[in-house]
Amino acid sequence: MSSPEIRLKFHAQVSHIPHPHFIQSVNFNVHTAPHGLPTMNTPSPCAAKVPTKGMAAYASTTFFQPHRAREAIRDAHAKTIPPLMGYYAGISSIPNTRFLAPMGFDAVWIDWEHSSCNVETMTTMVHDSIFMSGGRTIPFVRVPGHDHASIGYALDAGASLIIPQVETVSEAKHVISAAKFNASRPSVPGTRSAPPFRYIIGVTDQPYDPARTLHECLNDQAAIMIQVESLAGIENLDSILAECGSDIDMVWFGSLDCRVSMGLPGNSGLGGAEPEWLAAAAKFREIIDKHDKPYAGFGFSGPPFGAVEGFVESAERMSMMMMAADVLAFMGMGNALQEAKALVAPLVQRAGGKNGETTNGKVVEEKKTENGEAIAAR
Repeated sequence: MSSPEIRLKFHAQVSHIPHPHFIQSVNFNVHTAPHGLPTMNTPSPCAAKVPTKGMAAYASTTFFQPHRAREAIRDAHAKTIPPLMGYYAGISSIPNTRFLAPMGFDAVWIDWEHSSCNVETMTTMVHDSIFMSGGRTIPFVRVPGHDHASIGYALDAGASLIIPQVETVSEAKHVISAAKFNASRPSVPGTRSAPPFRYIIGVTDQPYDPARTLHECLNDQAAIMIQVESLAGIENLDSILAECGSDIDMVWFGSLDCRVSMGLPGNSGLGGAEPEWLAAAAKFREIIDKHDKPYAGFGFSGPPFGAVEGFVESAERMSMMMMAADVLAFMGMGNALQEAKALVAPLVQRAGGKNGETTNGKVVEEKKTENGEAIAAR
């Protein structure tokens, strides 16, 4: 019987190449020998193939610039591409980011709001998500608040934005203004500061559309997703989208915060059956449909948080789905530990002893010596 083979495909993209979709590929075929050690071998006809493009199709002229995320969201909403499949990074970990980067996620949610994360760590996670995925992953950063500085840091790093707890038109206009250049914009005037050396002149400052300036293009690259996380936000969502909808690319219904703000049990954000909750959720969906606005949310295809049928149904409406999470993966390790402990518990019972009182499965007996000291005898 031949040994199993795994085919790996690594991708690298040069940051300043003229065509944004050019990907250099190197193929390695890892052959597992009978002793379990990998050796180089010929390709396998049934080898798994790692996705080669993904969101790299929406990269700009350089990975130092944000993806054309606004365009990707519009395409996902129009169903010309599938919904973006992303994972939630609730733990600020650069090694975790690097480990997950080659897996082909379309997006990553970097939670700067609810994690112990400084500007440098956030920036490195954004860069590693882009560069180490070969441009296939779009980083979305949930900023800690609505302040001008946090929004600028995330955008300068090359990320798209997740804005928490937007409840009013004035709040929406404030965050849009902080995220956009050009005070003479026809919708919301931009107040974002142009970073002087974030882009290298003649190297990473080339606009994806040569007919427009760099900063005009940047305004159309990074996406803005607002989170509606309270009853007040739902009540004002119609007005927010009516006045600011052209600059808001996507909406996320923050069910956990919304339920807590309504005095209801959080239920891990999974909703509930209370009449007031059902009415609030229905109103949110009604407004989203009225404005034909893309929206995003968690979606899991298996237990304990979901099922295949519900996942497919959600995918028909959503433009981006967070379908995995680092925190859930680590929680799975805890479940594995409990299962393992339950499996080994009968070993102690069969030995007739207690945990710590057997050696290699043999009961340790005590034997008294003449001076009263105990020695172990088998």
